Amino acid sequence: MRAILDHCTGAVKRSLPAGTDFIHEGGKTGHLFVLIEGKVEVVKGDSLVAVIDEPGAVFGEMSVLLDLPHSAKVRAASDTLLYEFDDAASFLRERPAVTLLIAQLLAQRLHVATSYLADLTQQYAGHGSHLEMIGELLEHMINLPSSQVAPGSDRESDPRM
Repeated sequence: MRAILDHCTGAVKRSLPAGTDFIHEGGKTGHLFVLIEGKVEVVKGDSLVAVIDEPGAVFGEMSVLLDLPHSAKVRAASDTLLYEFDDAASFLRERPAVTLLIAQLLAQRLHVATSYLADLTQQYAGHGSHLEMIGELLEHMINLPSSQVAPGSDRESDPRM
């Protein structure tokens, strides 16, 4: 995603020391962050989801695009330099090339997730376990209006189920 960096000229640079949270799970800022250098951790609940050090990585995009609270906490795992866009929605409207790059990133994530889930569905078909229901659950979730999609887990169950 280094290509995004080419579109960030003139943006505010923010330097963060290691250990600084810059996105709070459940918060809603409207901000978008682009990694220039350093390493960040994405934490959902108590689980470390990812450690990212690729320049051009984007954070906060799902919250901005869906107009929802942030789905995870993001913190600097090392001294980190970021571009920060306070009004991310306006930035994305004004820079369709960046919006397209983010759409490609999101499409790649979806491709990986659906490929993995399809593989799980195939592996567990006919085993009589709850994992063989993945395809049915995904189809149901994909066809829901976006305002009704609120996935849960064993610790935080979906109230519709």
